[in-house]
Order: sequence, then structure tokens, then C-alpha cells
Amino acid sequence: MLEEEYGVTMDWLEKTTKVMMLVVGYSGLLVIYFGFFYLIFSGESTAIIPWYILLSPWVCIYFGLSKRTQFEIMQWFINKFTRN
Repeated sequence: MLEEEYGVTMDWLEKTTKVMMLVVGYSGLLVIYFGFFYLIFSGESTAIIPWYILLSPWVCIYFGLSKRTQFEIMQWFINKFTRN
């Protein structure tokens, strides 16, 4: 009985965490890239933004996706950057 409740709770927790990762990733994508393009088009220096800040929303989005989609993305990168 306890193991079944634990499994249901963990499924809910995992789904909620994935949805939150997607929300945070998409929100970060909008905020960070709009800010980045604002700095570019206003003539300000973009040297203040480290490169990893621009990649961090994509990490959240990746881990918010389903396992199958993550696998398909990894396969795409492997095929894209390896010689056949």
C-alpha cells in the first residue's frame, strides 16, 4: 500500500518538476534573449553577459522534455556532429 502511494506521489512530483522546468526554461529564454537583443540593438556592450547564461534556459527546456524526446535530441546531435 505504501509503495503504491509512493509511486503515485513520485509520478506526480516528476511530472510537476518537468512542467516547472519547461516554464522556467521558456521564461528564461524570453527574458534573457530579449535583454540580450536589447543590448545589441541599443549599442550597449554585451560583454557583461557570460556565454553560459545564454545556454542555461536551453538546459532547463531539455530536462523538462520527456525521456523519449531527450533521446531523440541526443541522437540528432550525434548524427549532426559525427561522420557517417
